Amino acid sequence: MTSINEHIRKDQIEIETAKAVGNEAKVRHLEEELKSLEEYKSHHPEDDHDPNSLEVYCDLNPEAPECRVYDD
Repeated sequence: MTSINEHIRKDQIEIETAKAVGNEAKVRHLEEELKSLEEYKSHHPEDDHDPNSLEVYCDLNPEAPECRVYDD
């Protein structure tokens, strides 16, 4: 993906497809991913890039050890 908006649209389409075939596990996974992407987008309205999973995780969990940034 080149933008977060494209990723959100792709997830929305995949959710509808998974619902149509009855794949509830995939629906739950994609709905959670979609929720996280939308929250990331609301925190960074000026940023259009498609964030990776670590960027999204750290945006939602800045206190997590793997998200800490140390200055030397």
